[in-house]
Amino acid sequence: MKVLVKEKIAASGIDMMRKAGFDVEVGTDWTQEEFLERLGEFDALIVRSGTKVTKEVLEHASNLKVIGRAGIGVDNIDVEEATKRGIIVCNAPQSNIVSAAEHTIALLLSLLRWIPQAHYALKNEHRWERNKFMGVEFTDKIAGVIGLGRVGSIVAQKLRGLGVKVIGYDPYVSNERFAQLGITRAEKLDDILMQSDFITIHLPKTKETMGLIGDREFQMMKDGVYIVNTARGGIIREDSLIRFLKEGKVAGAALDVFEQEPCTESPLFDFENVIVTPHLGASTVEAQDKAGVMIAEQVIAALKGEFVSAAVNIPLLPPEQLEVVKPYLPLAEMLGSALAQIYEGKVDKLEIVVTGRLSETNPSLLTTGVLKGFFSRVVEEPVSYVNAPLFAKERGIQVLEVKSSISSGFHTDEIIIKVDGFEIAGTAVAPHYVPRFTKIFGYEVDIAPSKHILIIQNEDKPGIVGKLGTILGENNINIASMQVGRREVRGQAVSIVIIDEAVPVSVLSKLKEVEGIMDARYLTL
Repeated sequence: MKVLVKEKIAASGIDMMRKAGFDVEVGTDWTQEEFLERLGEFDALIVRSGTKVTKEVLEHASNLKVIGRAGIGVDNIDVEEATKRGIIVCNAPQSNIVSAAEHTIALLLSLLRWIPQAHYALKNEHRWERNKFMGVEFTDKIAGVIGLGRVGSIVAQKLRGLGVKVIGYDPYVSNERFAQLGITRAEKLDDILMQSDFITIHLPKTKETMGLIGDREFQMMKDGVYIVNTARGGIIREDSLIRFLKEGKVAGAALDVFEQEPCTESPLFDFENVIVTPHLGASTVEAQDKAGVMIAEQVIAALKGEFVSAAVNIPLLPPEQLEVVKPYLPLAEMLGSALAQIYEGKVDKLEIVVTGRLSETNPSLLTTGVLKGFFSRVVEEPVSYVNAPLFAKERGIQVLEVKSSISSGFHTDEIIIKVDGFEIAGTAVAPHYVPRFTKIFGYEVDIAPSKHILIIQNEDKPGIVGKLGTILGENNINIASMQVGRREVRGQAVSIVIIDEAVPVSVLSKLKEVEGIMDARYLTL
């Protein structure tokens, strides 16, 4: 079989595929016309980020069995169209983990010891200024690591090796995992902010994490705190960082990522105590070599019909299973995504219950769908039906599957998720299998998921809805529909409000101040 390497990868990866018996052709200098004209000859295609594998491109791929992305993201590949054509799409998700972690440590060390500034002063301006560049030691300080996925875990371990006391915050990591890492668990983000001398950030880019570190958070930090972000731009509000650098609250910052990239001009560049790099977390020889080798391993496995561990699209299933389960996969992902956004406690155990006809099938694919939706909101790396269970295993989260022929509500075929007393459920309504939420916070509801959803926990008494509508109206947020779930008259209830616009944090805060409203959360799907 033939493999086309469209963009440069490590020579060792190409050698691996040739030794495995495949005919490998390197087309890094091909024009687009030549690429499309010859694509039909190949069984496998390897790209990086520069090649767009669109629906139109795939129309020329009559023999293609696998597309390999030598890197993490697959945004340049039409995964849905590839799946329809039975083409496996895989990536190299772990190729840059060590590089990103080491870059974090390098930035923090450079920040504490003024290394770039002292280097520039001596080499470029011929200034010998020992007193000006007085540094800070690592040893016996407290480092706060926000996000303990693969990169964050490595950073935590390396910091411990440098004699730093490490505290970590990640509600999606079990107590057992914290114990394995040998670090102290912070129950709340505020604990990290108040206790840490240094803070490093390792979070994905989601609506929950964008702007996570702003004025309020900086005010809570120790005077003279140092902060490093190698994860995603926008998690730290740059305007807030600038303000607290000016005030001296923040002693220094190191940034590898920015709100807008590429970033070649910024007020942050004017601060001598700010170190910046142009998104270099994955830019090491080893990371690039690993990406080439890893993607070669994946392509070899795919062409040999073996298990492809880094596949990002749905594995092929027996037709009789797929016929029953497939209509419920979007629902499973929605429920998982909703859980990650609504549930605020730590997750040690997930119980996933399937009822009705679904209980007559193997529920593992639906469970994986739930995990995919859940971790897509939690981790930095792309989440697939293949790697989602691995994220749960890495975090020490116990996943239980339960089959029940009897539903707990009005609908026969349901997916129910339970976490430490919290419960959310849904079904897919035939004939078009439109997803619907059937239970939220344990209350019976019947509502179609929407892009913008406001979930209110409130007392069931007159006036609540009016106050809710007034606050939304004052903030130009339009209500499309609303439903109330309750167990008894004038008891407690949950109000599900479908709205046309996003809800800012400031509006959620106003809603929580209303007498009779216990909680307000914004959900987007």
